[in-house]
Amino acid sequence: MDIRRRELLRLTTASVFAAGWVQRSSEQDPDGRSAFDVRSFGVTADGKTLDTPTVNRAITAAAAIGGGTVRFPAGVYACHSIRLKSFVTLYLEPGAAIVAAPAGGYDPAESNAPFESYQDFGHNHWHNSLIWGEGIHDVAILGLGLICGRALSRGEATEPGSPPANTPGVADKVIALKRCNVTMRDIAILAAGHFGILATGVDNLTLEDLKIDTNRDGMNVDCCKNVRISGCSVNSPWDDGICLKSSFALGEARATENVTISNCYVSGYAVGTMLDGTFKPINADSAQPTGRIKCGTESNGGFKNIAISNCIFESCRGFALESVDGGPIEDITFTAITMRDIRNAPFFLRLGARLRGPPGTSVGTFKRIIISHVICDAPANDMPAIIAGVPGHPIENVSVSDVFMMQKGGASTALANIDPPEQEREYPEPSSFGPLPAQGLLVRHAKDVEFRNVEITSIQVDQRPFIWLRDVDYASFSLLNLSPRPDLPALRLHATSNLTVSMSPGLPNTSLGRVTDGWFP
Repeated sequence: MDIRRRELLRLTTASVFAAGWVQRSSEQDPDGRSAFDVRSFGVTADGKTLDTPTVNRAITAAAAIGGGTVRFPAGVYACHSIRLKSFVTLYLEPGAAIVAAPAGGYDPAESNAPFESYQDFGHNHWHNSLIWGEGIHDVAILGLGLICGRALSRGEATEPGSPPANTPGVADKVIALKRCNVTMRDIAILAAGHFGILATGVDNLTLEDLKIDTNRDGMNVDCCKNVRISGCSVNSPWDDGICLKSSFALGEARATENVTISNCYVSGYAVGTMLDGTFKPINADSAQPTGRIKCGTESNGGFKNIAISNCIFESCRGFALESVDGGPIEDITFTAITMRDIRNAPFFLRLGARLRGPPGTSVGTFKRIIISHVICDAPANDMPAIIAGVPGHPIENVSVSDVFMMQKGGASTALANIDPPEQEREYPEPSSFGPLPAQGLLVRHAKDVEFRNVEITSIQVDQRPFIWLRDVDYASFSLLNLSPRPDLPALRLHATSNLTVSMSPGLPNTSLGRVTDGWFP
């Protein structure tokens, strides 16, 4: 079993191996439903013996009488694929740990032809998981226990010690759900393989007070509607923390919509150190930590009617909102956010043309976005916030207000003259453009953008302009506060029309019609 005893003892209670009295199946939960204690079915809970057949037998017994709660008392349950059923709740008591058994016995990855070419392997399959459900309803996973997936594949064939996800008997997800409605609350997930939670086509999804500390994605919510994510803490240094997607995995371009993400924490510390409370930074020589909230990259169906609020980012990347596979992005708010030790663009709004989808897929649309009340303290970051469409397809109707950004600065004059490549068909990451010619904000291919009460400051004097615009129509700046400015123009303008600047310290009130190439002031 690839899990250290010390780690289990730290993350579960001292009673993890304690024996106890056995509940009878006839006992009831407070809601009146029958409670099924897995010990009544003969589990060993010793962390070595495979308990999967017994656990699945308890779930089947609960479903057979119309539903109930399958309880896991304190103990370590080594399992392969656990199959969820309608009207059944899994309840992990304090000290209970479901641990992924070594590869070799997980359910096979089902076929998702002919749609498999539009997503990577992990997004196309659900059964090859530690816990999975498809086409079920009224399901819950609750309790203060732990689910550990150290034996799962990270989904990469070249990852040392991680078997390729497409190998028979291998699983790459802790929890996978397809076309269900599900509630998850309070559980902790450690080292979850490719995904801690993959929910695809799950309508009426509730994720509350979860703690996920993992080596790739924390949670992926794909093609889902009516989603509530609240009070969750997700540490994922090597991939996204809370990630909304809208892939073609269901055989249709289905939007992810009507989503709230509130009161959550995302970070990029070393795996396991959020759950144990040490919050150790990753190796400084390693790749840039991820850990962010993101909408994308898979974006065939788009994202609609999404509110992200009262969240904290720490030691990770900034917020990303992306449509590169033809879907619309509209009616998004990102507000009341604090961001500390951010490693790249504080926010990245990207309309691209990767167009991974069926023949005829065309560039999507991107409009009605509000970003407000954001603090980004990023003294190690030399990358500006980015709003980038593609030629002929602008990002529209963006409002950014009440934002404070602390940047590293220190760039040379040579960077101020760069015209970054479009990269519209590349994987959308802020770093894909290479060095950028702005220290605070870069806007390209956009229309009707407003910036109000925005402060941008750099720790070191930076020779780049604070703001760089290209192919922007109707841009408004008011109450800008830019510092320090040692005889440096504030804005660089390329093919910019209908620009206004007002009520900003050190900048004249100005209205410009058309600027082909110039500086302001």
